[in-house]
This record gives sequence, structure tokens and C-alpha cells, in this order.
Amino acid sequence: MDGHITTDQPVLVPVDFSASSAEALVWAGDLAERLDEPLIILHVIHDVAPGSYVRTEEGSLERYQTAATAMMSEFIDRVEERQPSVADAERMVVEGLPVTRILEIARNRNAQHIVMGSRGRTGLSHLFLGSKAERVVQLAPIPVTIVKKDLPELELDSQL
Repeated sequence: MDGHITTDQPVLVPVDFSASSAEALVWAGDLAERLDEPLIILHVIHDVAPGSYVRTEEGSLERYQTAATAMMSEFIDRVEERQPSVADAERMVVEGLPVTRILEIARNRNAQHIVMGSRGRTGLSHLFLGSKAERVVQLAPIPVTIVKKDLPELELDSQL
């Protein structure tokens, strides 16, 4: 962009491969372009036992990390049709507690903004399950944007 100096304060977008996170990724890609800053796409595999495997569609076993990385690539390929800039984004697949890891990576990478999708649970499911997005909003020292919009055609069946 003309006259803008990049400060390397990325926009961080945690994704869970849902339709709402696809919409958040489109939104985050647009924000990163406008700010002329890098985009980091993050997927957190919720604490799995060391050496855990997942069964593939073909019936073979694959490490969670390998499966999640493949799912991330497929997810980004689908979103790229709407937001081409996401193809150049840094991709991270990490293990741990999602809220903790999101905040940790935002801090370590000096992110200026977090963009997350939300499924918008209400009632008892929200009370019992809580909302990762809500916790990030409460705890993050930087701006957080929550994007809610259903795009069923982008929904992937996530086992991670």
C-alpha cells in the first residue's frame, strides 16, 4: 500500500474449520490487507494425549497434528475462493487449551488484533460449554472482533 509502513503486528485468526470461522477468516484477510500487516491462521488441537491418532476416511490411522494440518490446508483452499490473500498467510497448528494458546500466540507474535468466528450458542449449551470467543474477548489485551455468519457450504466435518 502506498506510504504505509508495515509494523509486523499481525492479525491473528483462530479457526476451528466451521462456517463461522470461515467467515472470520475472510474478514481477517480483508483487515490484514487494509492494514498492510501479516495474517496468521491458527488452529488449536484441544489437549490430546501424546502420540494420539485419528482414523482417516480411508480407515488408516494418522497423527492428530498431521490430520489437522491437512484439514487446515483444505479449509484455507475453500476460503481462498472468497479471499485470495489467505493463501499467503502464515499457518500454525498447535496443541493445548484453545483460549490459553490463542492468547499466548497473540502475545508472543505481537498481534494487534484477533478475529474469531462464533457459533453463537445460547441457553444451557452456552452455560455448560462456555464460549472460547467470549473468554478471549474477556482476557485479551488487544482488540478482538467476533464474526458470526453461517456459510454451510464451507462447513467441514472437524474431528479435532
